[in-house]
Amino acid sequence: MKQTFLIFCTILFSIPSFSQTQLYGPTISYQSQSGNMAKIGGFYLHNSESNFTYKIDATANLAYFRGKFRAIPEIGFTFYPKPDYLISPTLEAEVSPYTFTPKIGFSILTMVDFSFGYGIETNTKTNLKPIRGFTFTFGLNIPINAF
Repeated sequence: MKQTFLIFCTILFSIPSFSQTQLYGPTISYQSQSGNMAKIGGFYLHNSESNFTYKIDATANLAYFRGKFRAIPEIGFTFYPKPDYLISPTLEAEVSPYTFTPKIGFSILTMVDFSFGYGIETNTKTNLKPIRGFTFTFGLNIPINAF
């Protein structure tokens, strides 16, 4: 138990100081907005030499609306003003064919994201439930080139 705790602490406190400028890999999230959606896709995170980091992700929102399975494409942009901290604040915007969603939140080590926002409907499809209103997202970014 003591060794497991030491390994966990070593990883936890060494990752924020990890000086890699680019991370990429799969991302998976849960989103609640006019229903429950699973989001699966990929991300690219770039840590600039100034005091900010940004992440671009492309996902498919998978949901079961009105008796049918739906896969809705989405592109997201996340801005991390202070990425060197264990917990960083985030500003985020997501765009799908039906919704524009600005969000605020926080990230733990840029790998675990929590965000809240409000979806603004931009297009309504006749056989699709409107996707708008308050949203909450919990996501995991799994960098495949971090170690």
